[in-house]
Amino acid sequence: MQRTDLHLSMLAADGCPPVRWRISEGLVPYEEAVAEMERQVAAIADGTADELVWLVEHPPLYTAGTSADSADLIQPDRFPVFATGRGGEYTYHGPGQRVAYVMLDLKRRRQDVRAYVAALEEVVIRTLDSMNVRGERREDRVGVWVRRPEKPLLADGTMAEDKIAALGIRLRRWVSFHGLSINVDPDLDHFSGIVPCGISAYGVTSLVDLGLPVMMTDVDMRLRDAFAEVFGETANDNQG
Repeated sequence: MQRTDLHLSMLAADGCPPVRWRISEGLVPYEEAVAEMERQVAAIADGTADELVWLVEHPPLYTAGTSADSADLIQPDRFPVFATGRGGEYTYHGPGQRVAYVMLDLKRRRQDVRAYVAALEEVVIRTLDSMNVRGERREDRVGVWVRRPEKPLLADGTMAEDKIAALGIRLRRWVSFHGLSINVDPDLDHFSGIVPCGISAYGVTSLVDLGLPVMMTDVDMRLRDAFAEVFGETANDNQG
């Protein structure tokens, strides 16, 4: 069964508390983010903490997923590089990019990794749709893509496409962590130090690059609404 055929509804089970929603101000160092995710995932798995979505921005850095090919790290000395346990290959994080770390207990929901990835993609697609941007899935490429008819055709004669959102997840005891990133207004040149997600035939874009001068706070509100439609109710977290 293909991802687009999967049932996307991942609403919380009856009696499941709202997902905590946390937004951190400023740039969060990557090591601190990973340590906090580790702590939260353990608590969620143990039943001592509710699920959490944590929105952050990072200083410029590259991360290497479990499938990363060293040949795709074009400029290894440009920014710090972090090996990470999430799936996928090399990706970039930096200012102007909204990173959402999604920590959900799939035992309470649906123990189906492919359905979970499709649901995360759906959150991004609905977020973009609320800003009149058509984001699309590709069966052979994880993430969310936008068509660029104003650009030259690709070498095979097909329409150019750019990636606007990346996904990379990890599960521990069926609790998810890592998550997704949406390019709001990052420095797109920073992506040139890697082959993003191991895909060289396509480019990278952002909401501002597409002509939408949106603020991060506006994207955050739309992301929260889309998340609630797919995964269920949220409540403000008392940290951030």
